[in-house]
Amino acid sequence: MWMPDGLALALGVPGLVWLAVAYAVAGVVRGFTGFGTALIVMPLAGALLPMADAIVVLMVTGIGSWPVIVPRAWKLAQRREVGVMALAAVLCAPVGIALLSYLDVLTLRWTVSLAASLTLLALVTGWRYRGRVSRGGLLGVGSASGVLGGLTGLTGPPVILFYLAGQGGAAQVRANVILFLSCLDIGIVVNFLARGMVGMDAVWLGLVLVLPYLATVTLGQWLFRPSLEQGYRWAAYGVIFLAILSGLPIYG
Repeated sequence: MWMPDGLALALGVPGLVWLAVAYAVAGVVRGFTGFGTALIVMPLAGALLPMADAIVVLMVTGIGSWPVIVPRAWKLAQRREVGVMALAAVLCAPVGIALLSYLDVLTLRWTVSLAASLTLLALVTGWRYRGRVSRGGLLGVGSASGVLGGLTGLTGPPVILFYLAGQGGAAQVRANVILFLSCLDIGIVVNFLARGMVGMDAVWLGLVLVLPYLATVTLGQWLFRPSLEQGYRWAAYGVIFLAILSGLPIYG
């Protein structure tokens, strides 16, 4: 039976089953918290795929989840504030992508593990920034997310920490993060393809992994209850911790 070359390559990727499992677990977490996909997936994906491919696969699955998660987020999110950060992130993502070309694989894997670990530590310890954030501060948060996302695929940590430091309710924080990450997904994919750093096989792999991801994102959204926010967060932290351990470069 004939199939596109890119799809055939995607289906032959070593560790595809483990990637599918990681995306399925990440989908549940993303559905009920609004974040966590990159923190769960990238430590493993960075070990199985070239970093540029892993990042594009991550962004393609994110784009594929839009129909399920964006409409509800659009209604609840602070769209003006998110828009300021998203614009800065998209403009600064090429900086991280350019850095990706100069760093070796081991350094990139350690960067992913370190960034994910520091983010998890801040979340678990309840670190909070108490100051007032100006428009310049919003641009800074967005810029940091863009650079980090272009370099490692971890688009979320700066903006996640920013929103969790605030006093917003669980539903609005979740909506803001979802909308921001959705805006950044397409910008990063376009940058990688335009620079010729990845082929269509990475896009096809993302489309294959959208299937388990979408199913579990939908499940996660159905499970989401604002009154159970703390339980959701600690469950997510545990999954992220296991993902970081599994992706440490010490395993080869």
